[in-house]
Amino acid sequence: MFEYSQKTRDLLERLNAFMQSHVYPNEARYWEEINRAVPYGHAEVTDELKAEARDAGLWNLFLPESDLGAGLSNFEYAPLCEVMGRSFMAPEIFNCAAPDTGNMEVLARYGTPEQQAQWLTPLLNGEIRSCFAMTEPDVASSDATNIQSEIRRDGDDYVINGHKWYTTGLIDDRCKIIIFMGKTDPDNENRHKQQSMILVPKDTPGVEVVRSLPIFGFDAVLDRATEAKFTDVRVPASNMLLGEGRGFEIAQGRLGPGRIHHCMRLIGLAERTLEKLCRRASERVAFGRAVADHGVWRERIAESRIMIDQARLLTLNAAHKMDTVGNKVAKADIAMIKVVAPNMACQIIDWAIQAHGGGGTSSDFGLAQAYAMARVLRLADGPDEVHRNQIAKIELGKYR
Repeated sequence: MFEYSQKTRDLLERLNAFMQSHVYPNEARYWEEINRAVPYGHAEVTDELKAEARDAGLWNLFLPESDLGAGLSNFEYAPLCEVMGRSFMAPEIFNCAAPDTGNMEVLARYGTPEQQAQWLTPLLNGEIRSCFAMTEPDVASSDATNIQSEIRRDGDDYVINGHKWYTTGLIDDRCKIIIFMGKTDPDNENRHKQQSMILVPKDTPGVEVVRSLPIFGFDAVLDRATEAKFTDVRVPASNMLLGEGRGFEIAQGRLGPGRIHHCMRLIGLAERTLEKLCRRASERVAFGRAVADHGVWRERIAESRIMIDQARLLTLNAAHKMDTVGNKVAKADIAMIKVVAPNMACQIIDWAIQAHGGGGTSSDFGLAQAYAMARVLRLADGPDEVHRNQIAKIELGKYR
């Protein structure tokens, strides 16, 4: 069942070669530049490598069912996304980084020709970046119907007021467009029809970047989280996406692919972490023998291999279902991998930190950054508890 197409195998070979030649050798430079540039700037090496990747034809691989990218299905994209997940810098280099991937899918699916010309084209070209503003500090945003931000019609415009945080990518100096979620009809009896999504250019008066939100102390981990305030922000009515009251419809179309992409990347991150664990345990001697020869470490290495392969198979199965029966039918499978993959990665990274001793808690081995990324993904795009609740609800529904 899980056999990759010749197209995927060819791309996989070229992608791995690019990673070996261009990405891994530049990781130290990336961290040096990004740590110097944050919170607002970016690493110059990514600009250089993006040009190389585009020339190599390794560009916009993520867009399914579209002639705008490589034309890959979710299943075909999975092993490529996994390879990119091995390095923090890689997804952006191939123009396959969140939140831009989800935002480009939104614009490709739901944007008008005018919206696509203004925002989708430069995003596809890697000329600008974007962000997604949904989560709010004053409500439990795991229930998105709680969101209080206001989008109010005023003649030919909409006026926006709200307080957002974990607005992915807003603080990046290249971010030019915001997809904003708020309420246009707060009194609607159907709570899922109250919300809308609208396009807000970042330079619109009233958009205030309050601060960067470091993830476990890292400014450059997971999509550059940002707190922002929107005060009487006025945009043309033509900036509305799909129509008033259709925010949840767009969110479901956006978050399904976004969730599975996170899982694909986490599998790559876990694979590379296991490599680091095995090398460290083989090289280090404790109490007269290699760490790897102590029984507890063999057990942990074996469990890591089992957990990675289980997560990969579940993710491929979800991708296959998304391609064949659609995201709505595959929602339980997407929810399962969103629980499994981050928890799997967290455990393996934790063991790798333990194998590296005190050094594992530093930034020298990339494990602290990896843990920060994996741990926050137990919250991003819905916390574990929400996904488990959905899985149980679907399962119970079979017997009612």
